[in-house]
Amino acid sequence: MIALLSAAIWDYLIGDPRSWIHPVQLMGWIIQLCSQFVIRVTAQKWLRRIGGVILGLGLIFGSGLVGWLIIAGAKIIHPCLGRGIEIILLASCFAGKSLRVAAEDVLDTLKEGDIVKARSQLSRYVGRDTENLSETEILRAILETVAENAVDGVTAPLFYAIVGLFIPGVGSLPLALGYKAASTLDSMIGYRREPYADIGWFSAQLEDRLTWFPCRLTVLTLALFSGNPRQVLAICRRDAIRDPSPNSGWSECVYAAILGVQLGGVNTYGGVVKKKPLLGNCDRPITAETIYEALRLTRYCFLSWLVITGLWIINS
Repeated sequence: MIALLSAAIWDYLIGDPRSWIHPVQLMGWIIQLCSQFVIRVTAQKWLRRIGGVILGLGLIFGSGLVGWLIIAGAKIIHPCLGRGIEIILLASCFAGKSLRVAAEDVLDTLKEGDIVKARSQLSRYVGRDTENLSETEILRAILETVAENAVDGVTAPLFYAIVGLFIPGVGSLPLALGYKAASTLDSMIGYRREPYADIGWFSAQLEDRLTWFPCRLTVLTLALFSGNPRQVLAICRRDAIRDPSPNSGWSECVYAAILGVQLGGVNTYGGVVKKKPLLGNCDRPITAETIYEALRLTRYCFLSWLVITGLWIINS
């Protein structure tokens, strides 16, 4: 628990130093190398699916095992060394500060009135085309990114880190790294388009299932923070189920419901126009302050889970 609390503080104050190699970068290199190899040497759908299963399970369990071995080896050298490495690696699983910095970078540029630069900055963080977005559309894109990644990048890794605390001999890091591996697999190869439709099928399905419970727990926690959980959950049940994603629709919708804004609508990806379902009620426009409110909600959710876990451990 001490390592988990320290990692949370590290992520809030320091985040991911840009000069350091991030574990997700290593995972990405492995995914790219292995997926391209499977695509190159196989042509049949079933072979690519088998290759995708092996890649997915291998990276997820391998990431957790490597993390466990690194900590175990470092503790043999010195317990403090092991604890320090554990804190740094565990902090790398949380994207709280990275998400905040990304949003603030674009918001600061918008505040300066440079919409062209803001579009360019936004393109580093979102998959949609940004070249022709208006200021209103840029603000919506930022809020949707903050809302969606609140689960994938913040609360879900914390959930699995907490679960790891209660598994003897395992600890927080292996499960958190395993989840990050699943999330990275989904973001890189979990697509329905070729050449990833078969090799990425398993990773996409697995990530959806791994994220399902922490996503719902996040929605419930945020709804309680809102002060009007019945209304928030009613809006989520009305709108989130229309989103094709089993998780991102709920994640985005709970923020929209609490903040009184509307997310979703028309986006363009690689020149292809896609219409996503509208989430929430358009009671007020999306502003920079709305996005800062969303970031605070994520932080409160994260902290509340830590406090509840700490109290549980103390009382037991």
